[in-house]
Amino acid sequence: MAGHSGDSRRLILTVALSLLVLPHDALCFVSTLSASPRLARAATRATPALRAAFASGLMPNTGSRRARLAGRAMQTGLQMQDGGMMLPKDSPQDILNWTKKQDRERKEEKGRKASVQTKPYGEWDSPISSKDLTDGAVGLGAPVFDGDALYWLEGRPSEQGRVVVVKKDASGITDVTPANFNVRTRVHEYGGGDFTVSAGIVYFTNFKDQRLYAQLAFPGAEPIPLTPEGKLRFADFAMDVARDRLVCVVEDHSVEGQEPSNSLAAISLEGPSEDGVFPPIVTLASGRDFYAAPRLRKDGGALAYVSWMHPNMPWDSTSLFVSDVQDDGSVTDAREVAGGPQESVTSPVWDALGDLYFVSDRSGFYNIYRLDENKGVNLKEMEAEFAGPMWRLGGQAFSFLPDGRILCNVKQPGVVGSKLSILDPLDGGLTPVGAGYSQFGGFAVSEQGVAILGGSFKKPMELALVPTDKLEGGKADVVKVSTEYQVRSLFLSQPEMIEFPTGREGESAWMVYYPPQNAKFTPPDGTLPPLLVKSHGGPTASTSTSFNLGIQFWTSRGYAVADVDYSGSSGYGRAYRQRLQGQWGVKDVEDCCAAAQYLEKQQLVDGLKMAIDGGSAGGYTTLSALAFKDVFKAGCSMYGIGDLDALARDTHKFESRYLDSLIGPLPEAASVYKERSPINSIDKFDCPIIFFQGADDKVVPLNQAEMMHKAVKDKGVLTSLVVFEGEAHGFRKAENIQRSIEGELFFFNTAFGLNAKMPDTMEDIVMDNYDPMLPNEVRSFIMVDGWQMEIGEESGVIRLLGKEPIAEEAFFPEVRPDRPTGGSSDRDREETLDDFVEWL
Repeated sequence: MAGHSGDSRRLILTVALSLLVLPHDALCFVSTLSASPRLARAATRATPALRAAFASGLMPNTGSRRARLAGRAMQTGLQMQDGGMMLPKDSPQDILNWTKKQDRERKEEKGRKASVQTKPYGEWDSPISSKDLTDGAVGLGAPVFDGDALYWLEGRPSEQGRVVVVKKDASGITDVTPANFNVRTRVHEYGGGDFTVSAGIVYFTNFKDQRLYAQLAFPGAEPIPLTPEGKLRFADFAMDVARDRLVCVVEDHSVEGQEPSNSLAAISLEGPSEDGVFPPIVTLASGRDFYAAPRLRKDGGALAYVSWMHPNMPWDSTSLFVSDVQDDGSVTDAREVAGGPQESVTSPVWDALGDLYFVSDRSGFYNIYRLDENKGVNLKEMEAEFAGPMWRLGGQAFSFLPDGRILCNVKQPGVVGSKLSILDPLDGGLTPVGAGYSQFGGFAVSEQGVAILGGSFKKPMELALVPTDKLEGGKADVVKVSTEYQVRSLFLSQPEMIEFPTGREGESAWMVYYPPQNAKFTPPDGTLPPLLVKSHGGPTASTSTSFNLGIQFWTSRGYAVADVDYSGSSGYGRAYRQRLQGQWGVKDVEDCCAAAQYLEKQQLVDGLKMAIDGGSAGGYTTLSALAFKDVFKAGCSMYGIGDLDALARDTHKFESRYLDSLIGPLPEAASVYKERSPINSIDKFDCPIIFFQGADDKVVPLNQAEMMHKAVKDKGVLTSLVVFEGEAHGFRKAENIQRSIEGELFFFNTAFGLNAKMPDTMEDIVMDNYDPMLPNEVRSFIMVDGWQMEIGEESGVIRLLGKEPIAEEAFFPEVRPDRPTGGSSDRDREETLDDFVEWL
């Protein structure tokens, strides 16, 4: 190596050999190798050369692979194995493998650091857009077999929310419903039981005119009306093959100004005569307020059905009736076989032998029973729910397999999701099936196979087929997925079931918690995420842990989400469900607040950025939490209730007496209605609220949202009202679904002082009382050429106040009236415009 003395060469060689067994801090080692200052100085100068020589393999007398690798490790600054040393036992291959691994890990770490950005919670860029919630997405429901053919419903946001019957047979998958029809009934307003199929003919209710139609089950076939024009609605069909008729629920809206009447009736399948006359509709059961689930025994000789009376809801008190059906089709000898004032009965099903099975909550949970000599026998007593509340018609909680066992869905309190299971009616044995799914939306059984609607938090709901004899462990053949959109697990937040204290002695509640999750972003040190508490509707409904882009939309942007199953929710037994009796607006609100406070106490969320949203009954809980509690800093009400008294007056028949149990009967409880109505407590609203509302909503009329919005606006609180024309109770059109969630994010981020922007392709959200300054930021007041100005110290927003003198107390307030937790600085001085520009 030219350029070095002989002593230097000897020193370099000595160091090279020594480095094979000593730590690589060569400079410290060399300085103690010789007492000669000249050699020490030479070693100092030689060290860079030594590193270069090792790296290039030019070191004289040390041409071994081991020495070169040692030099490479020194050059890259890597830590050597076994605590930073190379040992004599290490083979050249060991060192080569180790250095390759270190290089690879270093590059991967560098790549991770380069790809991960630091950005505040709530401002993360997400791969999930609002268009992903609707584009290519369909709602799947109501699977049913007709022979070997499988039928189901698809709700399509991309087609203005139209619902279509789809068919799968040996020829493939095809739409059955023509483009100008929409399969959806309005019985009870919530619908359900919209269609049935028999012998290759589809029978369905059309949304626009609510008439009943028959259609050959192939594309292009023209539907034929079975009922005349009028104000009748039809749902929940049972085929009476022997008598060539349909038995169904009928809701009659013919008499203006009166509550519609409900009954069970038979509809002839003959259709109109040549002169347009329809056969008469034959009433089979009437005189009670509500009817549901008409089910004919296989031989057609008996009819089972569920009925209930005002003021009960179907999850409070129902009765199961059985009637004899005569050869001429008349129904006689109706007798109550189950149910009562403190029992909810649902889902009657006849087995192949003519025995009647049903679901009842008489044990405290919805379990499956068999009727034996007019007594119900519990097949499997469990603290678990085999059915949910009957919000919609047409549901079937369980089905019989060809071998006589029962396919059912089991939901246990405190467990994420539910389990599809096979129940043996003889011994009560319960076998879980449906591996890969943790949430189920229905199923249907045929001789050859089982159709399952299943999903999980990371798998979208899908319709799948499993051979009947392969149900236990067989592979599912996916027929249709609810969305083609695929999200990498690195962007999906995994739900966690959390039981939390409510603050009431002996009562806890449940929530599903989703932490923020986005592989491309990390928050600034020491910060916590904003929280969105979701209050479900009903209020007798429940959360779901199925794949939900609507939740992942938030978590992938840096929000934490708490989906709360407050007291009164279903899925936890009758006692939990009835906690809300007389306590709506109290316990549900307390539980949502307690959930947020629990997460704040656990240091999982930022207590200054907690929001709540909800639709319908959840909107009422949202508004009540904002009016009567001081926990949340912003809220979003979607078709929510602000005036309980107006709701009791204006709502539809199905829920017209719901408030009797949730609040109290009128007029006796009139004062309670007034006290719990958020619209009567507008003086207590101190945080931003946005309202989304359908113009055609009959469940929660538009005037309630308008009244609440005006009240909040008049108080000077940041607010907005967004009305969607052509929408009813819930949003079905793609553009409205997209705008509502984008608008909610925009509104919350604005309220929390985070970056907020609506998509360029979307109409802006108009906000009333908008203040461009950040919430609670310190403000300065200055005079510039005689003009008073207010400046946001953080946002940099400048507001011209005019030339009127500013009150002295405005400069040094402990608490500003319009900013309860804010303040202002003492920059009270005269300045010229040049001074001001220089200061800026």
